[in-house]
Amino acid sequence: MTELSELYCKEVICLRDGRRLGFITNARLELPEGRICAVIVPGPCRFFGLWGRRDDYVIPWGCIKRIGPDIVLVDVKPEDCRVPRAKLLTF
Repeated sequence: MTELSELYCKEVICLRDGRRLGFITNARLELPEGRICAVIVPGPCRFFGLWGRRDDYVIPWGCIKRIGPDIVLVDVKPEDCRVPRAKLLTF
């Protein structure tokens, strides 16, 4: 049994190419069951973070192969799980 709080700030590594995707910052839940259906990893920064970030990675729970004390190993093509970042509203 894995709790959501145990996943936060763990680094995600892709098994296919050894790429570091980033750190888990959020998750998608199935309601009302409360099951985790995907974890969300923010995309890499653009130009030292001055121009925001690239698209986020939304990794389905079924693609997670191993959860360790510091890292999460996933078997997924990173390009297939990219989702555009939500635009922030400014007033």
